[in-house]
Amino acid sequence: MIDLLWDDVKYFFDPDLMGSLPDVHVPNTSVEDWQAVLDLVAEKGWQCQFSEGGTVLPVPRAEAVLSRPADAECPDLRVWPTAGVLAIFRFHDDGEVDFDVDLRELQGQERLDVFCGFLREIGRRLGKPVLMDPEGDGGHPVIGFDVDADRVVLLADPQVM
Repeated sequence: MIDLLWDDVKYFFDPDLMGSLPDVHVPNTSVEDWQAVLDLVAEKGWQCQFSEGGTVLPVPRAEAVLSRPADAECPDLRVWPTAGVLAIFRFHDDGEVDFDVDLRELQGQERLDVFCGFLREIGRRLGKPVLMDPEGDGGHPVIGFDVDADRVVLLADPQVM
């Protein structure tokens, strides 16, 4: 199933125009939502690596990660839904699941399809939208998983950007 066509969205995947690391997030989440993402990663068998302060550790429960002291280093979870496509989840707080992707890894229809599938899996599991904003431009999503449509949709017009 194709959610988006590369020719329709390639503007939003141009690292020179949009920044190479867009912000991808699921708003209004909880510790349970974070745990559902961790469970999804394990169930799908996606390669992953959890680290804190540069030390690689086993993937903990979300509650343990999100209850760390405020001055503790922010851990991250690197997830490869397929070879060559990396999402880095950052455990800033339980109110938003957020992660980075590198647009340089998401060029062409095949990689776009992988990315859309990844957003779909997360959105379906949580029953919430998964939104991508240009780097440093939070609050202006350009694409995202639409819960009601059950697919990734275009949320901005590249002609007016």
